[in-house]
Amino acid sequence: MSSNSCHPNAPHEKLKAPDWYVSALMMDRALDAILRRVKKFDREHDIPYLAGYSRDGKTIYIDRHLPKSFMFRGRIIDVDRFLILHEEVEKTLIDQLGLHYLHAHQIATRAEEAAVNAQRVTWKAYDRFMQKYVKSIGDERLQKVPSDLDLKPYRDYHDYDLLQRMEQHMEHTPGLGAKLKDELKAYAAAFREQHEVERRHATSTRKRAAVAPKQGAAKKAVEKPATRKMTVKASKRTGS
Repeated sequence: MSSNSCHPNAPHEKLKAPDWYVSALMMDRALDAILRRVKKFDREHDIPYLAGYSRDGKTIYIDRHLPKSFMFRGRIIDVDRFLILHEEVEKTLIDQLGLHYLHAHQIATRAEEAAVNAQRVTWKAYDRFMQKYVKSIGDERLQKVPSDLDLKPYRDYHDYDLLQRMEQHMEHTPGLGAKLKDELKAYAAAFREQHEVERRHATSTRKRAAVAPKQGAAKKAVEKPATRKMTVKASKRTGS
């Protein structure tokens, strides 16, 4: 448990404020409750986008290269607790309420931001620190990926190239390797289909954009003043 956690062993006392009032102390209590529920915590792997969770939700992963703290206005700020909060909230919303990853991620980010602000840390400073350590597809540090990492966030974010690179460096545990390959194969098929739809749509849009100016120019060339007046009258009637 982090040293700045709120009374980890002390009994709860009623706060001198309305129950609905959002305070730093209440946020600390909520965060401590979530941290106590984490079954396993792992900082030994490479995790794209800094943090993630196992498919069964029992393990929270934080990237091994991310420092555990940073300095903010003369204070040492522990970051693990904020990331754990985000991942726990996100995973629960996906598994228990059936939310799409992108929706669950937005809610989890708001909870993370509230917890950061409760520690009197600006979100801008916190996010700036985090962005320095984000691993992406071309990152040479992406070498050790856990075999049970939940891939849904990367799939829903349509990051297939990153998924392929992750698969190359994923630790293959007996019984999980075949399942993982089947999952990635299914993702690949879905991505190819989506990309083909997007490609056809983009091609169609470009063709329409190229034809539109020519049609407009031809129409102006043959259009007569009388025709324009009639069109105006007709539009007025339609609108009346």
